Amino acid sequence: MNIIVLCGGLSNERDVSISSGVGVTRALRERGHKAVLVDLFLGYPGSFDDPMEVFDRPWDDQGFSIREDTPDLDAVRASRKQENDCLLGDNVIPLCRAADIVFLALHGDDGENGRLQATLDVHNIRYTGSGYLGSAVAMNKTLSKQLFLAGGVPTPLGITLRRGEAPYANVGFPCVVKPSSGGSSVGTSVVYEEKDYLPALEEAFSFEDAVLVETFVNARELTVSVLDGKALPVIEIIPKAGFYDYKNKYQAGLTEEICPAPITPEQTAQVQALAEKVTEILMIDAYCRVDFLMDKESGIMYCLEANTLPGMTPTSLIPQAAREIGMDYGELCEQLIAVSLKKYGAQ
Repeated sequence: MNIIVLCGGLSNERDVSISSGVGVTRALRERGHKAVLVDLFLGYPGSFDDPMEVFDRPWDDQGFSIREDTPDLDAVRASRKQENDCLLGDNVIPLCRAADIVFLALHGDDGENGRLQATLDVHNIRYTGSGYLGSAVAMNKTLSKQLFLAGGVPTPLGITLRRGEAPYANVGFPCVVKPSSGGSSVGTSVVYEEKDYLPALEEAFSFEDAVLVETFVNARELTVSVLDGKALPVIEIIPKAGFYDYKNKYQAGLTEEICPAPITPEQTAQVQALAEKVTEILMIDAYCRVDFLMDKESGIMYCLEANTLPGMTPTSLIPQAAREIGMDYGELCEQLIAVSLKKYGAQ
């Protein structure tokens, strides 16, 4: 197949996305596909008379590693030769239209909030992952929480605050403060005392105008990937220090991930069923990853969020879950394409 792998963009998860994109492109090329890696914002720098030419060009696989801190997006903006403010770089749409399918290796706003999916739909371009509606709903943690409650899925007590509406309410301490539509725990803080509350809000508000404040749950962290409506093995996430923040997620060796999670068969079945239910409630197509907290005392499973384009980096979770059922990374990439094509009536 001729495949464009879209990565990068202007999300705070840009580095994570590039790492995912490099891995996916490498795996697809190894399996005989003509995969081309394209940065959503910087575009494709080469020239061509016919977009189909690009799929036969060699690729310089230089690899990519994620830095400890989020990327300098101002520097990324300054590096682009285009002077307009369009989020799509040169040649992105022509190349995507020429491809058999676009593999979305994007994370965060640019790839997961539904706008890109709607743009691709308008151009009749096929892509991996959920459609625009499920993407938009899942990206907004406040809306997701409301739908969880309406659908009978337990979720931590939370309130949404908006910039400038001080004095700000709280849910008591300790609590978790995070941007309402963020990802990779960027801008997220665990607040144990009231004196640290306003600084945590300021940090979260630096990323967006809506902030979600949730009750802290003394819990084990679990995650369940769902592929074509069926839950994969459960993974338990145990950071060696602090909580599962950006650094602990993407720097090798800082977090222990156990698959399958050491929980009872009954707990496994329960959280897998909840994950499958979440995909229905949020109208998510093809695949996703759903994050949970399991209360250490009560055993109650609390759903935090669903990720419609889960990471495909060397430390990412959906590849780990797939390996547990005998599916290697390259097979997983092809399977993500296969289940996504069902949106278009293709098998």
